[in-house]
Amino acid sequence: MNTFLPTVEQLPEGHPVKVYYEESELIQKLITELRSINLSENFQEYYNAYNQLCTIEKRFARKENQLFPYLEKHGWDGPSQGMWSFHDNLRDIIRLINQQNEHKEIEKIKINLPMLLDGIERLLNIEDMKLFPNSMQLLTKEDWEEFYEGDEEVGWMLKEKPTPYPKREDEYIHPSKDTKERKLSFSLENTFHYDEGYMTPEQVNLLLRFLPVDITYVDENDRVIFYNRGEERVFTRSKGIIGREVKFCHPPKSVHMVLRIVDEFRAGTKDVAEFWINFKGRMIHIRYFAIRDKEKNYRGVIEMSQDVTEIQKLEGQKRLLDWD
Repeated sequence: MNTFLPTVEQLPEGHPVKVYYEESELIQKLITELRSINLSENFQEYYNAYNQLCTIEKRFARKENQLFPYLEKHGWDGPSQGMWSFHDNLRDIIRLINQQNEHKEIEKIKINLPMLLDGIERLLNIEDMKLFPNSMQLLTKEDWEEFYEGDEEVGWMLKEKPTPYPKREDEYIHPSKDTKERKLSFSLENTFHYDEGYMTPEQVNLLLRFLPVDITYVDENDRVIFYNRGEERVFTRSKGIIGREVKFCHPPKSVHMVLRIVDEFRAGTKDVAEFWINFKGRMIHIRYFAIRDKEKNYRGVIEMSQDVTEIQKLEGQKRLLDWD
């Protein structure tokens, strides 16, 4: 393992691949720790280390939403299929162990934990032997310099936020923490006319950002052209998916269903598809809508996801404001 490390060590601080290897070092440390803990005697110690290892989800999400789309642009879509499936297999084991942790089912955890740790080590080895060396060959310096903002949207496993790459003279401020006040122009020269009113591009962006739903727009060419950046998205998105084919934006085990929806919408045989799932203890309502212009020509798909957990609890009526 880490045969590519000597090359990585020569990379500048903050380079995305160097950050991945810093995470790999943390992951290997946690794996060693988890293998040495006596579950029956030190469950809390195990539980703390296990939960830290589970932040590997951020690593999976960065690869799926950032690295894989760039590799696709350079003609390598293998990771978007095979490695994403590998991620999902590990996620399944993590979900199983999470359930067993709740009831402290020690003997079952002892069976499944080694499967998880062995699987993660196999993944790290594939990354080191193939994924990262090939990525360094395929992606340009300019490609890597575009990663930081999208990576930050998803997050890292590391305790400290990595150094921005390329190095910035001024401190980078994440859009969600940008509180600088900006004046809005209400002049019609700076607005666009929509079906029912006028708004500036900034107002449209604010509207989409604060909608309590996740929105992703796939155009008639099956390319992702937009997603709204809400404060609390249900599903991870980052700038790397813009321009990506929709078939690469979903786990391999469910992509066939997404493609069928797109095909039916394009053919005009269906206009809506909806699902509801339990996700991280919340009820999520997912809907797909066919988009058509005034001539009924197919113009793409809108995917909307909403956390409806609290909505499900509503009963009776509430007609008065109860702030006081």
